[in-house]
Amino acid sequence: MTLQEIISDIHALNEDLETYERKYGVLSETFYEAYTKGEEPEEESWVLDWADWAGAYKILLRRQDQYRLAIQALKKDSQTLMRVIGRTARHESIPVAP
Repeated sequence: MTLQEIISDIHALNEDLETYERKYGVLSETFYEAYTKGEEPEEESWVLDWADWAGAYKILLRRQDQYRLAIQALKKDSQTLMRVIGRTARHESIPVAP
């Protein structure tokens, strides 16, 4: 996986999450906290949405962690943030550890 793929995933997931946030009227962080505590939807028709929403949020959290770790690793490799930005601006592929 590359840094660019992680960022692309984060943007796509945020778009998906915004759809659910608008539909149900709460931010994903709030929803996910209740969902992980076992709260059930009031309507049967919401069950699939809630499962998809929780899954997308969980993946987003994983991708955000991957991004942070990748940036930390790139900085450790004696690369300044400006150098990383320069490489991504030139569309260079920056592989990251899984």
